Amino acid sequence: MAMVSVACSAPQPTPPATPAGWVAGQPIDAALILDAMRGSRRPGGVPDELETGEIAAAVAQRIWTIDGEPWTTVSAGGSCGPVRCTLELGGVREGSAGEDLWVFEVIPASGEVAVLDANLRSIPPEIAASLDGLARASEGRIDAEGLLLVSVRWRPPPEDETFELSYRSGNEEGSCELELTVDIGSGVVHSEGTTGC
Repeated sequence: MAMVSVACSAPQPTPPATPAGWVAGQPIDAALILDAMRGSRRPGGVPDELETGEIAAAVAQRIWTIDGEPWTTVSAGGSCGPVRCTLELGGVREGSAGEDLWVFEVIPASGEVAVLDANLRSIPPEIAASLDGLARASEGRIDAEGLLLVSVRWRPPPEDETFELSYRSGNEEGSCELELTVDIGSGVVHSEGTTGC
């Protein structure tokens, strides 16, 4: 796993263009992250050794939002072992259905920070609608008639420009579920499988 030193700024990947003309960006600053860590309401909060400006700055360099807009609500939690710590940051934006959840590994002694996971679901409705239209327009690849789009997940840079779409026919147990991957760079839609259809 590649580690990023606080002392130097890692080269940033080119922001990908997203549906409906949005461009991903990095609008979250260190001050917002530090405030979220210090004001954490999660059980146990955030360990003191993570609540530094240097660590907050290193974390801010890793966070992307799909359209370059900042979160309106931020939550933080964390835990530490003898050497390594885990920091979780969740962010939502008003009007978006889901939450962005970033999980970082931090080594406080060296200031090293690495992204362990990014589960990014804070997607504006316009982008979700654009992706849904692209998926439904893909001839012969999917049959989403009668299914509702229930969630969208985005993969951040430097990964490819792909989105994971989840469809359901209803909330009852055993209802039809369809999982798709949409590559907006190529326009290709892949079915990742169905359940109960």
